[in-house]
Amino acid sequence: MLETSARLLKLLSLLQAHREWSGGDLADRLGVTPRTVRRDVDKLRELGYPVNSSTGVTGGYQLGPGAKMPPLLLDDEEAVAVAVGLRRAAGGGVTGIEETSLRALAKLEQVLPGRLRRRVSALSAFTVPMLGYGAAGEATGVDAEVLTELAAACRDSETLRFDYAPAGGGEPTRRVVEPHRLVCSRNRWYLVAWDTGRADWRTFRADRITPKPPHGPRFTPREPPAQDLAAYVSEGVAVRVYPERAVVLLHAPIAEVRQRISPSAGVLQEVDADTCLLTTGSYSLEAMAFHVVMTGFDFEVREPAELLDHIGRLRERLDRALTSGSGRVRGA
Repeated sequence: MLETSARLLKLLSLLQAHREWSGGDLADRLGVTPRTVRRDVDKLRELGYPVNSSTGVTGGYQLGPGAKMPPLLLDDEEAVAVAVGLRRAAGGGVTGIEETSLRALAKLEQVLPGRLRRRVSALSAFTVPMLGYGAAGEATGVDAEVLTELAAACRDSETLRFDYAPAGGGEPTRRVVEPHRLVCSRNRWYLVAWDTGRADWRTFRADRITPKPPHGPRFTPREPPAQDLAAYVSEGVAVRVYPERAVVLLHAPIAEVRQRISPSAGVLQEVDADTCLLTTGSYSLEAMAFHVVMTGFDFEVREPAELLDHIGRLRERLDRALTSGSGRVRGA
């Protein structure tokens, strides 16, 4: 529902901005098939939007001339879901439509009833996008109601109580925090908050949070742990949580590397047009060696020196696999 409703908003915005569109152009803009465009147009018509269509070389879709457009018919849950989808897209979740998504989100906020506007505007104002994501990382499902509840607590500076599920399973732990901001990447949402029980800043995966109201009392906001919260979260989930840390020089442009390495897998820093530094963490140097090799780029280990020993052992193992028994390379 989230993806479909957000796409209908995008389609309606395109139809309002241009006199006539071909089905192929709309499909390209929306990143869907022409068949999906036809289904979406039929949905808009069911909602009361007069979308005309014509066939032939010059045919296409356009809004009926002079028609008064009815309001978008979304229930409360759908409106919040669309806002969450647009917020993620505005943060780089869908390449090429970040600015358009922000405009659509602003339009949505203007027409929402007051009971929803505060929830949606809090999500927009208190979410920091984590840009430069890659393809790595499994997407996790987060309840839109949970996200708006967390954003509202950030906005109101209200102490938040929730159960937090551990990464490896087991019993959730009760946390009492002073929430600061949400940070979203393509695949995940995080809450940055001051943990009152541990007297320190913590980053929580939103999909592991189960709010336990009532919340409160209000608190005086603290200075955040970093000015760049997206970089702070990226370093936290990719480096600080692991016992082993490595810095590797990759021989590839940073834009290309970002297509393979997500912020949750490592922190990237541009060196020049052809190289960048990768700072990453792992539970062991052996796993780190495999991770670095599997990036697919030529590299140089900057630290630690012990990582070279593990990469050497990995090379020896691969050599044995290539030259022994049925694993012998044909023609070698």
